[in-house]
Amino acid sequence: MSTIERRADEARIAQVVATPARWLVLGAFAIVYLVWGSTYLAIRFAVETLPPFAMAAARFLVAGSALYAYARVYGGAAAPTRTEWRTTAIVGVLLLVFGNGLVVWAELTVPSGMAALIVGIVPCCTVLVDWLRPNGTRPGARVVMGLALGLAGLFVLIGPDAILGGDRIDYFGVAALVVASFTWSVGSVYARHVPMPRSPVLATGMEMLAASVGLAVLALLHGDFTTHAGAAPISLVSIAGWLYLVVFGSIVAFTAYVFLLQVSTPDRVSTYAYVNPVIAVLLGFAIAGEPLTTRMMFAAAVIVGGVVLITIAPKARKPAD
Repeated sequence: MSTIERRADEARIAQVVATPARWLVLGAFAIVYLVWGSTYLAIRFAVETLPPFAMAAARFLVAGSALYAYARVYGGAAAPTRTEWRTTAIVGVLLLVFGNGLVVWAELTVPSGMAALIVGIVPCCTVLVDWLRPNGTRPGARVVMGLALGLAGLFVLIGPDAILGGDRIDYFGVAALVVASFTWSVGSVYARHVPMPRSPVLATGMEMLAASVGLAVLALLHGDFTTHAGAAPISLVSIAGWLYLVVFGSIVAFTAYVFLLQVSTPDRVSTYAYVNPVIAVLLGFAIAGEPLTTRMMFAAAVIVGGVVLITIAPKARKPAD
């Protein structure tokens, strides 16, 4: 097949993927919102007796291998090209090595409330990156209002006591969270404008395989394989948390996320960063017996309002030349 014929074929497929059934898109959003909101609890259980970077590397190695094998054997996906391996590896490093790995490392020293607030800047970073890239799109007024509401809701959700508490702030941890949020946004926007495999499942598997290598390097540098050699035995709770992260957090939710990056706008997809903390609070109330206050319910309403504004906003305009 010639290059022109292949590009024409890819354009036809892209057109079909760009207009999927509405229920499929809504279902993918629901998966990303709910499952990734629950992974906070699963990560906490997993790292109780598992080293962080090694745990993440094993998570993405297993999930990535399963997705890649399924796409190639049962999904009928063609063998990826060298260019597709390069672009998916870049996306995997941006999203999972830096975006996910740095969050795991930062939460060793930064309180979870502070970490959730900082990671909440992801939608703002995504809109900014998508605007500043070559031929980028300028956010509309509703998107800006939605972003502001989402950030306000996160401030209300976490509360000033978590922000102005007496504990000393670990600036390296805070810097890691900011870098993680920015690299996740860069990876999300980059994935929409580079050659990627036609199959979202194949693309997800390739990204995870590349990320597992990067996270294994971080595990070696962090001493995960030496400092935990004589540690306590791995608990069943940690194994259960790791399995949940592999199956639901990685295979199910990340595939849905990659699919949404192909059929929706970056600012809409990034609204998961507003909803996930709400899900985490509700799960903490239902499973861990944490309090559910009026402030939390009000914050949830504000956050959902921000999500609604972003999702109903008309397509943003490109800046005038």
